[in-house]
Amino acid sequence: MKDQIRQTQLVTSFGPGSMMDLPDTSVMIAGLEQWHYTPEERVASMIREPRLLARLAQRFKAHDLHLRRPPRGIEDPGEFESCVRARRFPTWYVAATDVKTKLGYIERRLVHRSELNNGIFSFEGKKVAIVPIRFVRACPNGHINDIEWNRLLHGGDTDCMRPKWVVEGGNAGDLDEVVVRCDCGKRVRMSDVADRSRNALGMCDGSRPWLGSRANEKCGIASQLLIRSASNAYFAERQTVISIPASSGGCDEQVKQGLLKLDELANQRHGLPFVRMGEPLKSILEGLSDAQVWETYDRLKSGVTVVARSVKDEEFEALATAGEEIGSDTPEGDFFARVLPKDEWSNNAWMTSVRRVVLVHRLRSVTALLGFTRFESTSTDIHGELDAEVRTAELARDVKWLPAVEARGEGIFIEFEPDAIAKWGSRAEVTQRFNLLLAGYEAWKVEHEHSHRKFAGLPYIMLHSLSHLLQTAISLECGYAASSLQERVYAIQETGKTGRFGILLYTAATDAQGTLGGLVEAGRAIAKHMKRALEGALLCSNDPVCSQHEPTSFGTAQLHGAACHGCILVSETSCEQQNDFLDRALVVPTVECSDAAFFSGFGA
Repeated sequence: MKDQIRQTQLVTSFGPGSMMDLPDTSVMIAGLEQWHYTPEERVASMIREPRLLARLAQRFKAHDLHLRRPPRGIEDPGEFESCVRARRFPTWYVAATDVKTKLGYIERRLVHRSELNNGIFSFEGKKVAIVPIRFVRACPNGHINDIEWNRLLHGGDTDCMRPKWVVEGGNAGDLDEVVVRCDCGKRVRMSDVADRSRNALGMCDGSRPWLGSRANEKCGIASQLLIRSASNAYFAERQTVISIPASSGGCDEQVKQGLLKLDELANQRHGLPFVRMGEPLKSILEGLSDAQVWETYDRLKSGVTVVARSVKDEEFEALATAGEEIGSDTPEGDFFARVLPKDEWSNNAWMTSVRRVVLVHRLRSVTALLGFTRFESTSTDIHGELDAEVRTAELARDVKWLPAVEARGEGIFIEFEPDAIAKWGSRAEVTQRFNLLLAGYEAWKVEHEHSHRKFAGLPYIMLHSLSHLLQTAISLECGYAASSLQERVYAIQETGKTGRFGILLYTAATDAQGTLGGLVEAGRAIAKHMKRALEGALLCSNDPVCSQHEPTSFGTAQLHGAACHGCILVSETSCEQQNDFLDRALVVPTVECSDAAFFSGFGA
């Protein structure tokens, strides 16, 4: 169990380029070249997921890319190692000298690693404890390095080698009360260093210490002050897909997933039987004969435009258009679902907008770590796809594989009537609420100029808000903690076509804890849980403040309408948008806005 949790953290929270504090130092997780496996583990750690691999192959332009679980780690490796290496970072420390000035400030010596003697720093003949300094410089491209304190203090190159000190006033750690000074008299206030308009740290040198020495790359943008332990120091870029039967999308979808590899074989078709014996074609083309593969390939290439569907589009089709059963109910199966008979949930006024309920008895999700950013987070869009415009830092100098983790669980899928959502979205009151939320997004965009995040759209925000309400209501009875539940919100709208809308609530764990049956059992009483969720949303414990929130007001809640921790926010690990794009007023009437709700007659 501990190994599984540690592996999951290396994919979901930590990874190459991330920093962590140890008892006596600080380290940075090294690149993938420094992740070592035993020979047996190298084979056993492989993860098969054709849909995810097909997307990653396009992104990294590598046809032989594969996924692996992180190494488990062996304390006494012997001949072979199984570990994830790390590098010491930063190289500057602050010594606990604690010299008190006349003004009551505390001065601590600034120490470079080269001044240590076997990791020990002595001050006035006494051994003094040291801690890694919390200030480094970085850029939005993920590059990071130590601050050149001599250059910063003296405004350029200097021969001054006098001792330097970190002077702090107060206990809050406010940058305005932190000064770094040199014994020569030069000093700088850290709040001035943090002011980007001053460009005090100069241009970024493209340093990538997690990849080792001589790994710098050209950058050309200004460095920024970064607090090592701050929440914006590392944002993992991940992509998750849910394993669905390949046959659910038909021959076309299977061949499309392997199109890049088949292009290489187009002039040597006799080689397909041998190539498809290995991954990824083994999984992608499962169930198709060689003749079917090439027949479909030729048809797609002969004039029919191959349009790659989004991750969620494929999942939605499998859940919403299949028959009464989907997948196979076997112990080793990745996906199995049954449609819940309509007469078991449809005799309720608040369920009239629901088209279909599917109980997912077996479910497998695979999450891969692709890269990371600093300062601004990156995440998949509302369709489950990564933004190609976002530049993320690389996990290795030559990416041949990516760390991933697979989890198994169960879930509930709820499909909504597109006509009901279209009718609701056309109301003038709803349009007015849309304009208010859009204005909040535009204000947020101004403050996050480097972000490529797009506005989610009204149907998505409404379904996303309902998903959070259902998570809270269902978790009270399903036997899982609320933080164990996860969501997939489907708001697929194409020009000239009827929209497709739904919510998948699921639990996924790296062991058997995700398949205890409680969520499926709760799905059989979905009407009861829907009612409880809507009733609980009518009034928040923070009303009227919550319902009166203006997205355009100054602060961090510009992507929210009526939403707070008292009503709709959940654990960020359970939310696919980091608790953004939420508005309770779009779901049910609130004390401030009673005419924009999708469930407009509820609670009246």
